Amino acid sequence: MSLSTFEDQLSEVWPKCLSRDERAFRVTSAFWRVLQLGANTHQAQVVLIDLGPNLGAINRAALIAADFVVIPLGPDLFSLQGLKNLGPALREWRTEWHERIKKNPAPDQLRLPSGGLKPVGYIVLRHSIRLDRPVQAFDRWMAKMPSVYQEHVLQQESNTNRRIEDDENCIARLRDYRSLMPLAQEARKPIFFLKPADGALGAHTSAVTRAYADFLDVARKIATRTNVPLMVDRE
Repeated sequence: MSLSTFEDQLSEVWPKCLSRDERAFRVTSAFWRVLQLGANTHQAQVVLIDLGPNLGAINRAALIAADFVVIPLGPDLFSLQGLKNLGPALREWRTEWHERIKKNPAPDQLRLPSGGLKPVGYIVLRHSIRLDRPVQAFDRWMAKMPSVYQEHVLQQESNTNRRIEDDENCIARLRDYRSLMPLAQEARKPIFFLKPADGALGAHTSAVTRAYADFLDVARKIATRTNVPLMVDRE
């Protein structure tokens, strides 16, 4: 939350990059340099950046540090509208950052992120179904996702007849695993690594197994789309 105090600086320096202001480039690329430092320290080949659902200066600075973008969606109107806003924003930020890279005042000393920001697909987080919220309500919103993603993110002619089950841009439709989340937070580990000692007893045990299979499938699909070698080793 304390990063919010950094928002004003990021907004201020973004246009100054066009004037070849070295400090502006260093501030704008600060997240990327921190990520590179962390990756080098821990010999990590892949860095995952988890961002909040907004289009502020913090997210812009974080996204230009990313080569690829996976978009999580909920089956609701807010996600669809956010998708319509995010697509143009990604293209605009990518174009503007590439213009700024050319104005790097010290290209030999000041390394900058390439700003790939390539969308590789979306993931639908399915909410738990309650009796007072029929499944049809969620299906109605999910049915619109393939065409909205295709039109606003990929800038391709949308196919309104495409089903989400057949959409190659849909990486997965994940359960929310709501009952496992508090256990995972308390144990400080992924939900698919929870053990009986962490409180994953009874029905939770089978849910943990399903979660592992679901997330492994997601990892494999993302790795394939981003050409990242995937090594699976479950503890």
